[in-house]
Amino acid sequence: MDPKPPAPAELPAPPHDRWAFFRDVVVFQLKLLLDNVRDFALQPIALVAALVDLVVRGKREGTCFYKVLEWGAHSERVIDVYSALRRRGVGDEPLNHDFTVDSLISKVESVIVREYEKGGTAASVKLAVDRAIDQVQTGAGDRAKNVVNRAADKLRTRVGQLPPPDDQLPL
Repeated sequence: MDPKPPAPAELPAPPHDRWAFFRDVVVFQLKLLLDNVRDFALQPIALVAALVDLVVRGKREGTCFYKVLEWGAHSERVIDVYSALRRRGVGDEPLNHDFTVDSLISKVESVIVREYEKGGTAASVKLAVDRAIDQVQTGAGDRAKNVVNRAADKLRTRVGQLPPPDDQLPL
């Protein structure tokens, strides 16, 4: 009697599957590292951009900060940490939007807004913060220019005169 062929679950995986899996593990770890380095860099950059937006009035509120967010979103798509799932044919599961971080923040925000509308403590805090930011932005334009000019002067004295570009060098 011939032995019967093994059931599909008992068949060994093709050898290239093992190497594809190994590759996915290594690439995933590298992408996680790159993603974390990007996040580590974006935190202080976003804070500085927000401070600049608070101090210097731009065309729109938060111009620098939202530009940093655009860079972060773009780099998120470029890194694409979970791309191995698409190659395996695993699609995105539908997301229950009631259980996201944005949903939680929205709920907390609505509580604060209700308190503000009732004239509670949040209203006086918001008013004081708005006044302070307006005062900073009003007087910041000239001070910011002076700071930049002083920094440029210090840099010029430390670096000295730079050589002319290659196309302007004497022959």
